Amino acid sequence: MKHVLLLNGPNLNMLGRRQPEIYGAETLDDIIAASTAHAQTLGLQLEARQSNIEGELVTWIQQARETAAAIIINPGAYSHTSVAILDALNMFEGPVMEVHITNIHKREAFRHHSFVSARADGVIAGCGTQGYELALSRLARLLG
Repeated sequence: MKHVLLLNGPNLNMLGRRQPEIYGAETLDDIIAASTAHAQTLGLQLEARQSNIEGELVTWIQQARETAAAIIINPGAYSHTSVAILDALNMFEGPVMEVHITNIHKREAFRHHSFVSARADGVIAGCGTQGYELALSRLARLLG
């Protein structure tokens, strides 16, 4: 099975409690469970991690060069600020899917730009937590 690394950035550990009117009632554990089950149906092995620390995300992306066939990343607020995450993703040779639970283009103007999008092979925004499953389905096609 091909290994897919799922990375979630800052504050996503608070899903279900953080602004449920915007992000919904599902927790990150709910998303990981649904994503893991969907990955298995696609013949993919999913490893999920979350960090509020930019450098930790960068380190995991660097390590993925040796261990993962693809990356799904919801960088959270780092989407709009982190050249370091972009640089790390640019070193990764496999496909990268960027996921946002909300449609960042319908929100505050500062959220309209994502550094990660410059590297992503696909961007899924505004599809709620289903975006993670959509990203997995796309990766399964890209990975063959």
